[in-house]
Formats: sequence, structure tokens, C-alpha cells
Amino acid sequence: MTLLAVDNLTVSFPTADGTVQAVRGLSFSVEAGKTLGVVGESGSGKSVSALTMLGLNPGADITGSAVFNGKELLTMNQQQLRQIRGADIAMIFQDPLSSLHPHFRVGWQIAEAIRAHTSVNKRDAKTQAVELLRLVNIPQPERRVEAYPHEMSGGMRQRVMIAMALALKPKLLIADEPTTALDATVQAQLMELLVQMQNEVGMAMIIITHDLGVIASVADEVLVMYAGRASERADARTTFFSPHHPYTRGLLGSVPSATGVVGSRLTPIIGSPPSLISVPTGCGFHPRCPFAMEMCIDDQPDLVEIPAGGHHVSACWLPPEMTGVGVAMDTARQRYASAHRGVRSSKLPGVVAAVEGATVYA
Repeated sequence: MTLLAVDNLTVSFPTADGTVQAVRGLSFSVEAGKTLGVVGESGSGKSVSALTMLGLNPGADITGSAVFNGKELLTMNQQQLRQIRGADIAMIFQDPLSSLHPHFRVGWQIAEAIRAHTSVNKRDAKTQAVELLRLVNIPQPERRVEAYPHEMSGGMRQRVMIAMALALKPKLLIADEPTTALDATVQAQLMELLVQMQNEVGMAMIIITHDLGVIASVADEVLVMYAGRASERADARTTFFSPHHPYTRGLLGSVPSATGVVGSRLTPIIGSPPSLISVPTGCGFHPRCPFAMEMCIDDQPDLVEIPAGGHHVSACWLPPEMTGVGVAMDTARQRYASAHRGVRSSKLPGVVAAVEGATVYA
């Protein structure tokens, strides 16, 4: 059953320098009990999309639809959204220090979230807060419940945010960089905890992260975003082994490999993400893409079905059958792109780097 369905979501912010097109026509869905991983570089619109659904982007111009459990979120007033935030949809914010109130003890803040949606008294709410801190592996929870945010490490603050999000066993948990500031061992423990909670209560999750390792371990489906748009969407296995979009391929090529050659360099994507005030024409990725063609400069490709993998869609002008990783497929992509390249596309930074012999992808 579809729990959340987002259709053609656009979010923009008027500024003195121009309109920031943070999200441009984004569509996706999340099934009950499933996990959607959202990946992309900073500025791709991942967090803005999540915050918009919860009514946390004041001043933004918003169009489109976001239906949660049969109810349209984007037309709700603040009172209606308060009934959903925390109880039905919970969010783990990216920066725990700015998300926790500096003047209140962490136990009080967790208890406040519980009491806002239930009829328990202060004592019972505090007892639940202690148990939640114990659940997320904070040592001495009876003492830590009385601590202020500044008295805790970054990792502990992040775990407090996770405890608060799990307090009411929401139907949907949105986790924005949930493992930031945590060491690898604690990361694994907390992701196991989230999966355990998901299995117990049938909770759906949206994991927003830069860490493809986190996505590989928990996501059922992966949404790759670039410049406010969806570049590719597929199940996790297809994303990692049969990607179609060059941006997805670039993200995978930038990840360190445990089985790689000792002393070999990582392969970054050429250039930087574009300004969302002046998004490039056509495909937003074309200035950085090693396989850019003339049509990429002028025309924005729509998401189209890709034969490899179930429910696999990609917004790229390369032929749908060109999926996968490795030198052979990258050579085939480059051969096809070269045959459809003109004067303008030959001068693009990504193409120049590829033609000059730079290692485009690992």
C-alpha cells in the first residue's frame, strides 16, 4: 500500500539575487513498511523536499501534491500539520545541535514530544524518555536525561534526536543524514535499530544521505537527485549494479572501495553542482557529464522506463539499454555520445576531461 505519494512537487524561494529553484517537478512514492533512500550532492533538493512536506519551509512558493495516508499535506494548515508531525511523520534533522533547544534538558524535550500527542503525565513521559535513551545506546540514561544539549557530544545529540523521532512509533520516519558525526560502529548499531523498529511497527522510512554505504544496507528503493530533479529511481540492487544515468554512475565511482588497488586515487565528478538560481538549460548535469551530447544542452529529458531492473526510470538521453558499471559499458557510452556530439558539447568541462584521457570513473 502506498503511504506517501509525491507528484510534481516544485519548491522555490524568492531572493534578492533571483528565484532559487530548490525542487523542480519531483515525483516519488513510499510504500508502507519500505525504505526509500534519497541520495545526491549538497544542494540537490533532498532536505528541502522533506521539510516542505512537513510545512517547515515558510516563505517558499510550493506547487504539486504530497498525499500521506490519503490526506493532502500541502493544503493543511499549521494546526492540522501539528497533529501529524511527530506522531504520524517524524523527522531526524541533519544538525542535532540546532534542532535541540539549548535552554531545556534533553529528557524534557523528549517528554514534551510524547505529551504533545498523548495523555501521559510528566512522570510517565520522563520514564519513557529514559527508556528511549537506553534504546539508542546512550550510557547512563537516567543521568543523561537531565543533561543539556551542550553537555553531550555530537554523536550523543544525534542519538537523542533519533530517540525523539522514535518516541511515538510513527508511520513514516524521515531521517536526514541520521548517522552524521557517528563512528562506524555506532552507525551500524543505529541503522540496525531503525530497521528493527521498522519491522516491529511497519514503519516506512525515507533515508536522506550522502553515504551510499548506508543506502546499500537498508534501502529497498533509491532516488538519485540532482539540481532539484530526480535523475534516476530504481531498486537498490539495480542502482548499484545496473545504473543508467551518468550522475548515478559518477556517485558510485566516487566511493572508496574496500577491494580497490592500494594507492589508487578516487575518481571525483568533474566540476561542482550548479547554482539553483541559474540552472543550466536542458539536462542540469550536462556541464559535468563525460557523455554529454548536443541534445543534453537544449532539452531536459523526462524520466523514462529502463529495461534493467523493476520499476527503473532514468532522465537521460543515452539509450535505455546502456546500463551497468565497468570499462566496457563506459566505453560504449562514450562511443555513442561521441557520435552525437557537436561543437558546443565538445567544449563542456566533463567532455573535455574525458577526451583528454582523464579517468572519468573508477
